[in-house]
Amino acid sequence: MGFLVIFIQKVIGQGIGILYGALGEILTEKSGNLNLGIPGMMYMGGIAGLIGAFLYENNTAQPNGLVGVLISFLCAFLCAALGGLIYSILTITLRANQNVTGLALTTFGVGFGNFFGGSLSKLAGGVGQISVAVTGAAFKTPVPGLSKLGVIGQAFFSYGFLTYLAIILAILLSFFLNKTRKGLNLRAVGESPSTADAAGIHVTAYRYLATCIGGGLSGLGGLYFVMEYSGGTWTNNGFGDRGWLAIALVIFALWKPVNAIWGSLLFGGLYILYLYIPGLSRSTQEIFKALPYVVTIVVLIITSLRKEREHQPPASLGRAYFREER
Repeated sequence: MGFLVIFIQKVIGQGIGILYGALGEILTEKSGNLNLGIPGMMYMGGIAGLIGAFLYENNTAQPNGLVGVLISFLCAFLCAALGGLIYSILTITLRANQNVTGLALTTFGVGFGNFFGGSLSKLAGGVGQISVAVTGAAFKTPVPGLSKLGVIGQAFFSYGFLTYLAIILAILLSFFLNKTRKGLNLRAVGESPSTADAAGIHVTAYRYLATCIGGGLSGLGGLYFVMEYSGGTWTNNGFGDRGWLAIALVIFALWKPVNAIWGSLLFGGLYILYLYIPGLSRSTQEIFKALPYVVTIVVLIITSLRKEREHQPPASLGRAYFREER
């Protein structure tokens, strides 16, 4: 039983950060924007949150964990949202190629995170000496009472608030997209921007907001890895390919936020499965780490053959919108 609990904890730990990135990309893609810069914005959010917490704790005699959480949370969200704003200006206003812009933003974001992460390490006295103990402990505080419920408590209630916030956000995003007028307007923009424009919907505003807020959500995935998963430490290139897994999860989840919840857990399990199979060579381990992508390709093929509209991406995904003068 102890082995199973540890495995569940590791699966959830891997999956939640991927879930944040996927939710941000789902919101973005529903507007018709294909933002491949999500991995970079996760780095931007992670390092911005860590810098905010570090500066607060090192300039306060008696730092408060709640204040540190609020500062790092806002820093992470706003910095990643700024990445979304850069993407929006380039692709919506200047009509640059979305694929090229997204890839460039990923390169920029990773470099941004590594540069400031290395600089912060030197400022703190050396690699591995970044100290945000108070804020890190606040992020990792489990659910009071419920975490003491034996095996159930350890498996499902021993995580920080960011874990449960991700699930809540997925449910709220699903409700927003399917049950609210603003959400339906956003979906209309993604399906047919010209029709939405003719109906009086401000296409540019919806795309800007969806992309910036989506970027901010993905940045929370970076904050999760830095604060809750890694305990308030930074390692250059430490996120690995989790940002790309988030983009793959969008396809696997069929652009549905609730599907992304269990999909993120599946991806998290597949991503670490090789650690629990003894005797694997390094090349075999890499094959196991690619399983989430293989599963995504299979789902993509099946849904393409079925040709059901609700399982397809927004019709205008990746296309610039040229407003016709009337």
